[in-house]
Amino acid sequence: MTQQLNADLHCHSVVSDGTLTPEELASRAKANGVALWALTDHDEIGGQARALAAARAVGLPYLTGTEVSVTFANVTVHIVGLGFDPTDPAIERGLRETRGGREERARQMGAELARVGIPDAFEGAMKYVGNPDLISRSHFARYIVESGHCPDTNAVFRKYLAEGKPGFVPHRWASLGDTVRWITGAGGVAVIAHPARYKFTANEEFALFNEFKTHGGRGVEVVTGAHSQADAVKYAEFCREFDLVASRGSDFHSPDESHTDLGKLPELPAGLTPVWSLLESRIQ
Repeated sequence: MTQQLNADLHCHSVVSDGTLTPEELASRAKANGVALWALTDHDEIGGQARALAAARAVGLPYLTGTEVSVTFANVTVHIVGLGFDPTDPAIERGLRETRGGREERARQMGAELARVGIPDAFEGAMKYVGNPDLISRSHFARYIVESGHCPDTNAVFRKYLAEGKPGFVPHRWASLGDTVRWITGAGGVAVIAHPARYKFTANEEFALFNEFKTHGGRGVEVVTGAHSQADAVKYAEFCREFDLVASRGSDFHSPDESHTDLGKLPELPAGLTPVWSLLESRIQ
C-alpha cells in the first residue's frame, strides 16, 4: 500500500463515547472515500466484530483497533492499538480492568457538578451511554448541553470537565508498558494518539516517546483531528527522531461534535513510513 492512502484509523462508536453505531461509521467512512478503516473505541473491543462485518458489507478494508487510557506523568495519555487479535486473552483482560473504575469516577463527577449547580448529572449522562462500562466525560458533556448550561460540548469541557475545573475527577488508568505489551503481544502495533493534546514540557514529551519506544511502541498519530499543520510537521520530525511509523485518524465521535469528519484529513507529510505498511497481513 502507498504512503498516501485515505486511511482513517481512529474513531469512536456508541460502544464507547461516539454517537453512531459501528455499522453507521462503516457506511460513512466508505461514503467519504476512506480506503482503510479502524474502529478504536475507548478501552473496549466489543464493537470489533460488528465493525468488521459492516466494513466487509460495504467493501472497506479494515484493521482492528482500540484506544487505551494510560496514566503517564500524572496525565491521561491515549495509546491506539491497531491490527491486533481481538480474541487474545491478555488484551481482553487488560482492557476490562482498565474500564473497571469508570462508574465510581462518574458518580464522583456527578457529585462535583451538583455542587456547582448542575444536579442529576450522573443520571443525565447515563441517558447517552451505549455501554454502561464506558461512561465518560463526553456523556456528561452532552447532558450539560441538553440541560442548557453550555451551548456546545467544547464549552462544557472548557468550563467544567477539563483538569482543574469543577467536574474533573482524575482516574488512574493502565500503565504505558502494560498497554504496549497487550497490543504487541496480540500481534498489533501501538501508536501514541494525538500527542499535541497533552501539553507536556519538552522533557516530559521526550520521556513519553523514549519510554514508549523502549516498551515496543512503533507509531505516532501525525495527522489527526486535533492537530494543526504545525503539529503535523512537529510530529513528523518525532517520527524521524525516534524511528517511528506515522498514523492518521480523525478521532471522529459524532456528526454534531467532531470538527473533522471521517476521511477528511490532510495527507501525511512526505517521507514517512505509514503504520499500515507494518500491518498489511492484518488488514481484513
